[in-house]
Amino acid sequence: MDFYSAYAHGFARVAACTVPVAIADPAVNARTVLEQARACHDDGVAVAVFPELSLCGYAVDDLLLQDTLLEAVQEAIAEIVAESEDLMSVIVVGAPLLHGTRVTNCAVVIHRGRVLGVSPKSYLPTYREFYERRHFAPGDDRRGSTIRVAGVDAPYGPDLIFAATDLPGLRLHVEVCEDMWVPIPPSSEAALAGATVLANLSGSPITVARAEDRRLLVRSASARCSAAYLFAAAGQGESTTDLSWDGQTMVYECGDLLEESERFPEGPRRSVADVDLDRIRQDRIRQGTFDDNRRTHDARIREFRTVDFELAAPTGDIGLRRKVDRFPFVPDDLDRLALDCYEAYNIQVSGLEQRLAAIGQPNAVIGVSGGLDSTHALIVAAKAMDRLGRPRSDILAYTMPGFATGETTKSYATRLAKSLGVSFEELDIRPAARQMLEDLGHPFADGEPAYDVTFENVQAGLRYDYLFRLANHRGGIVVGTGDLSELALGWCTYGVGDQMSHYNVNAGVPKTLIQHLIRWVGESGQFDDDTAGLLEEILQQEITPELIPTEAGKKPQATEDTVGPYALQDFTLFHVLRRGYRPSKIAFLAWHAWHEVYDLATIRRWLVVFTKRFFASQFKRSALPNGPKVTAGGTMSPRGDWRMPSDAAPAAWLAEIEANVPAGGPGES
Repeated sequence: MDFYSAYAHGFARVAACTVPVAIADPAVNARTVLEQARACHDDGVAVAVFPELSLCGYAVDDLLLQDTLLEAVQEAIAEIVAESEDLMSVIVVGAPLLHGTRVTNCAVVIHRGRVLGVSPKSYLPTYREFYERRHFAPGDDRRGSTIRVAGVDAPYGPDLIFAATDLPGLRLHVEVCEDMWVPIPPSSEAALAGATVLANLSGSPITVARAEDRRLLVRSASARCSAAYLFAAAGQGESTTDLSWDGQTMVYECGDLLEESERFPEGPRRSVADVDLDRIRQDRIRQGTFDDNRRTHDARIREFRTVDFELAAPTGDIGLRRKVDRFPFVPDDLDRLALDCYEAYNIQVSGLEQRLAAIGQPNAVIGVSGGLDSTHALIVAAKAMDRLGRPRSDILAYTMPGFATGETTKSYATRLAKSLGVSFEELDIRPAARQMLEDLGHPFADGEPAYDVTFENVQAGLRYDYLFRLANHRGGIVVGTGDLSELALGWCTYGVGDQMSHYNVNAGVPKTLIQHLIRWVGESGQFDDDTAGLLEEILQQEITPELIPTEAGKKPQATEDTVGPYALQDFTLFHVLRRGYRPSKIAFLAWHAWHEVYDLATIRRWLVVFTKRFFASQFKRSALPNGPKVTAGGTMSPRGDWRMPSDAAPAAWLAEIEANVPAGGPGES
């Protein structure tokens, strides 16, 4: 595999272009289009889309019916065809073309010296400022047709899908302006027929707030169709006799904005982005109703025609023209993050509230360590009690120091419990742990510093053994604290341990989000100022299980030294759960997101650790207690998002890493 090539990982670079138009001068417009097409070629662009009627101008009115203009358009197309022979980019330009006895408003698709096909506009606006039926015939009835253009016969109709034979997943459909504004656009049918990249050549003039309407339509089309959607509107140079133009261009993918250009520009502008064909394909195979919808419309869908072409995409590192979130579970936008935290916290609170109400209002029993997970579970439980109108003293919080419990974390647990007004006790597990280790014949009982997995799990297991018996004794249920990241990595003790509870409020929350949730709870006034300040202190700690005593001169036990940085592992988790990507693609994305912090060798190392631990730990996830799904990224519930056999082998995934992920990046040893 060409690891550093975006095209090798299922991306296709696309461009939505707007250019200054010379009114009714196709020769000048052809040169302008070619200038931008060459720039797109140099930039490694696979598909370059230009505005509606870009070869003559949209607002030329009755000149559209003049033979001189129509003949000049044919000459302009012929020039673009001839000059495109050495260009990689598929060029999509707008032109008026005569078909039969009528002129139609068309998108002409050109690639490497060949007209691949022509897509006519299906729906013609003839209302308000538009008067297209005066000049054009609609193209919705031209399915299965051909047209004479630039001296050759080419496929013609709204039923064309242009497929790259050497880039699986790149299947282009083109519609024109108003086609997007009708209830069932041609692009929707095309998506059901397999199109993954939908393009719209628009002449749309600008009026106040119309740009937002366009964004809404493009975003919704890309989301509903699980597709990329390219939009290019006419701009500078169009006639302002009665209208104005803003040259808006944008690229959306599955509802996400990838790129948008400046509006009202001076000169040409391009929105260039790398669309993820694998994401589109994976979304469609996961959402079975997508194909069910295809079955409903099968008669029309089967009539679509495929036009093949060979793209011959560039090799090597051409960069990645899209934003790759370092923290895919955590949005960058602060307003969006606040809304996500509000929703996530209330999902957890309402889940626990419902569970307590459904089983007779038991007490909530929680083991608190002063760490992030138990802190968050405690503030979820406190809010649930508030909403149920119950005293917070019905939360029975226990701190259970073991052989490595630090005074700092213990003090956090104590102070937080008191600040929240919950019932709080300390239960020292060390005497019981010593007895169990002695009964097991463990060398620690004889004074040896043998800190193995048995030593750790005796402590972890005893804590939950006590919690479950305390729940029996005090009329409560054990509220789990373990998070989604720990479940994915198997960083939990099976059975009577932190893998188990009566209800786990954190089961759907990844480690990288929990920190933001705690901060949001403090900053949004859910509790008093003293509690908020304490929560901020707790957030500053390093993540540790505190199960192994710290030896003099050595670093204290740190979870991430064993399972890897949660930032990287949550990155991998999201792309495994939500996208189903192969490991090499995850490594490629991680390298682009994280190379300033982690070199490729480090990314590869922890990807291997994730893969091994993820497969080895499925048996723990197959027996998970109930807990709410929180993020769209997914959850590990065997009754919900994730189901796999506990004895599945990671061999194919590890082999893919070995074969396709280099041990170091460019310039790395």
